[in-house]
Amino acid sequence: MAYTALRTTRPSGRRHPLVATAMVLPLAALLVVVFGGWEAVVTQASSVGVMLGR
Repeated sequence: MAYTALRTTRPSGRRHPLVATAMVLPLAALLVVVFGGWEAVVTQASSVGVMLGR
């Protein structure tokens, strides 16, 4: 009986990918704002575009 009470808290296993994404997105957005990551992404995309000849 005690074993079943402990098992009902949360089943073991992995989270659904959408749940994991929803947990990470706010932190990722905060890091982009704090460290200026958006400019880095734009710079990298521009460099790749130039490298590909666009």
